[in-house]
Amino acid sequence: MSPPPAPSVPTPAVSIAPMMERTDRHHRFMMRQITRHTLLYTEMVTTGALLHGPRDRLLAHHPTEHPIALQLGGDDPEALRQCARIAEDRGFDEVNINIGCPSSRVQSGNFGVCLMGDPARVAAGVAAMKAEVAIPVTVKHRIGFDELDHYDDMLRFVDIVAAAGADRFTVHARKAWLQGLSPKDNRNIPPLRHDEVWRLKRERPHLQIEINGGITDLDQTAAHLAHVDGVMIGRAAWDRPMLFAEVDHRFFGAPARTVEPAAVVHAMAEHAARCFADPADEGFKLRHVVRPLFGIFAGLPGARRWRRNLSDAAQAEAGPAALISAMPA
Repeated sequence: MSPPPAPSVPTPAVSIAPMMERTDRHHRFMMRQITRHTLLYTEMVTTGALLHGPRDRLLAHHPTEHPIALQLGGDDPEALRQCARIAEDRGFDEVNINIGCPSSRVQSGNFGVCLMGDPARVAAGVAAMKAEVAIPVTVKHRIGFDELDHYDDMLRFVDIVAAAGADRFTVHARKAWLQGLSPKDNRNIPPLRHDEVWRLKRERPHLQIEINGGITDLDQTAAHLAHVDGVMIGRAAWDRPMLFAEVDHRFFGAPARTVEPAAVVHAMAEHAARCFADPADEGFKLRHVVRPLFGIFAGLPGARRWRRNLSDAAQAEAGPAALISAMPA
């Protein structure tokens, strides 16, 4: 097979992984107070939901969230093409296909990690999207799944999809078991195989390769960036969001700036006030902005009291001022 063409879009040094019931617009708004350059992702949106469901709600994002990527779940090239057009028209900076999720829901819909077994179909989807939009079209996938988990299997998948024009491959460095392990277990039990992602970059240096899986601090991030083009961080971004306060300076060359947790809380209180006042946000509750804030004081004095106060405020359905009063002294 001839080498695939080199993509024209560079990979951001750091991104935050798309996480279901985590990376919603409130989490993304919070993270943008902490890091201005990290690439943010939506939660995965299925093509069916986007084409036939509450599109405005699914695609809602604040102007400050850029750069932001829309992650899609689906396997039909025409549906993916239409959704890519919607993503570009709605101002997203990138559209990504999920070829990594192992849940029974995505298996029944024939998308997610099971599509690693059908690289030609993924390539057809990428080609359809690339023909439709100018924004990057990227793929997030695993090392493999079930018995299709050898390095050569992954390399074949990447080569076929790269030939269709994919701009970046984000590789979760674990395989997935479609039977016997829950999605949560699939994030922890299969062993990490970072070396195979590094090997992929060595053997396909013209491709943009990003690594994901088990990366929890910035020193690890720096070590991986010696081998690949980008690092995607998942659960650590949820558990310890202030980890990203140094990312812009350390990995994007931006001037150093001080970001305090209290300033983030004040920004989120203002964000909550806007949501309460917006008729389009009917049904908004304080708990929607409380969830991503639980870890904002992680590792600092008063963190436990902060979490307790936040929980009380959410249960009482309090107003934005409750976020300020919940902060540790």
